[in-house]
Amino acid sequence: MKFICGLLVFLIMLPNAAAYDPLDPTGNITIKWDVVSWTADGYVAAVTMSNFQMYRSIVSPGWTLGWQWAKKEVIWSMVGAQTTEQGDCSKFKGNVPHCCMRKPIVVDLLPGVPYNQQFSNCCRGGVVSAWGQDPAGSVSAFQVSVGLAGTSNKTVKLPMNFTLLGPGLGYTCGPAKIVPSTVYLTSDHRRKTQALMTWNVTCTYSQFLASRNPSCCVSFSSFYNQTITPCPKCACGCQNKNNCVVSDSKQSHKAGINTPRKDNAPLLQCTHHMCPIRVHWHVKLNYKDYWRVKIAITNFNYRMNYTQWTLVAQHPNLNSITQVFSFDYKPLVPYEAINDTGMFFGMKFYNDLLMEAGPQGNVQSEVLLRKNKDTFTFKHGWAFPRKVYFNGDECLLPPPDTYPFLPNSARVHRGVISKMAVPALLFLLII
Repeated sequence: MKFICGLLVFLIMLPNAAAYDPLDPTGNITIKWDVVSWTADGYVAAVTMSNFQMYRSIVSPGWTLGWQWAKKEVIWSMVGAQTTEQGDCSKFKGNVPHCCMRKPIVVDLLPGVPYNQQFSNCCRGGVVSAWGQDPAGSVSAFQVSVGLAGTSNKTVKLPMNFTLLGPGLGYTCGPAKIVPSTVYLTSDHRRKTQALMTWNVTCTYSQFLASRNPSCCVSFSSFYNQTITPCPKCACGCQNKNNCVVSDSKQSHKAGINTPRKDNAPLLQCTHHMCPIRVHWHVKLNYKDYWRVKIAITNFNYRMNYTQWTLVAQHPNLNSITQVFSFDYKPLVPYEAINDTGMFFGMKFYNDLLMEAGPQGNVQSEVLLRKNKDTFTFKHGWAFPRKVYFNGDECLLPPPDTYPFLPNSARVHRGVISKMAVPALLFLLII
C-alpha cells in the first residue's frame, strides 16, 4: 500500500519535476503584458517575451503564442506581430477587427516589414536568443489593441490558458498573475512613467514534453587508446530509419532536398544512432601542466540549419579552462560553490551557423585546460564530460563501461600515441 501511494505521488509530481533543469534552475520565458493606455472599449498593451534561459533559444521557424480570452474580447490591431487567423468578424459593420477568435494564435513578423508595422524588439521571424548567449537578442515584443475588454483595472479580465510553441512542444505556461506595474524611464532619464496595469505569465521547458527521444548523442575518443566509443545504437530512436538518406548517394545531391517542411519534419542521414546532431569529444594531447580536447559537432539533418547554436558541457576541469580556439565560451555557475559547467557557442559571422547535413555540416574547436594535480587523471573516464546539452536538450552519452580506457602500461611511446590518434581524428569527419 505504501508503495502504491508513493508511486501515485511520484506520477503527480513528474510533470513539474521534468521541467526542472539542474544546470539552469531559474531558466524560464516570462511573457509580460503592460497596459499602456485605455481606449473607448478596451486597452492598448505592450507584450514582451523575455527568454531568461541561459542556453536554450527559440530557433526558426520561431515562437507561436496563444491564449483564451476571458470574455468576448477582440483584437482591433497589432504592431510587430499578427494572428494566424482572423476568425468570424461578420457582426462588425464598420471597422473590422484584426482578429475575432476566442483563442487567437500570434506569430512574430518576418524581417523587412514596413516601419509602420514594426515594434521594438520585433520582426525576427520569432527567433529569440538564449540569455547567456545574446542578452540583447533574448527579447521579442509586440503591441496589441484589445476591444470589448473593459476600460479600468477592475473591469479588465486577464487572458487564460496560455500556450507557447518554441517552435515545437516543450513549454508549459502558468496562469497570468497581476504584478506591480512596470516603470519606464523617458529618453532623457529625468522622468519616470508606469504602465496602467501589468500581468506576467511564466513558461518553463521540459525536454520530455518536447520529444520522447533525445535529439543528440555523444561519442568519445582519445590519444591513449585506439578504441572509438560511438553514439549508442538508435540513440535518438529509429523511427526515421526507413526514410533516411545514405551519405554520398544520388538522393543526397537531389535538388530541393534541403528545403524545410511546414511541419519541421527532419530528413536524416542514415547512421546507426539516427540522431540529428552528434557531439564528438576527443582527448587530443597531454602536456605537463595542460591537456587538450577537440570538440566537433556534426549535423545529420538535411533540412535544418542551426543558427546561434549552443553547446553546454559539464566537466570538473572546466573551472580551469585556459583557451578556446574556435568557439566562444562562457562559464555557467548555477550554484556558486560549483564551477564545472560551461557554454560553447559559435563566433558571430564565423561559425555561429551549423549547416545542414553534408560536407559543410560540422563545426569544431579545440580547448586547452590547465591541470589540477589533485584531481587530474585519465583513469575511469575522468577526461570525458558528465553531461552534454545541444541547444538546450540533453544528449545521450555512451555507457561508462564503453569509454576509451587508459592502457595498463605507464609509458607509451610517442610514435605509438601519434598512430593511435590518427583514427580518432579521422572519425571526426565520418560517421
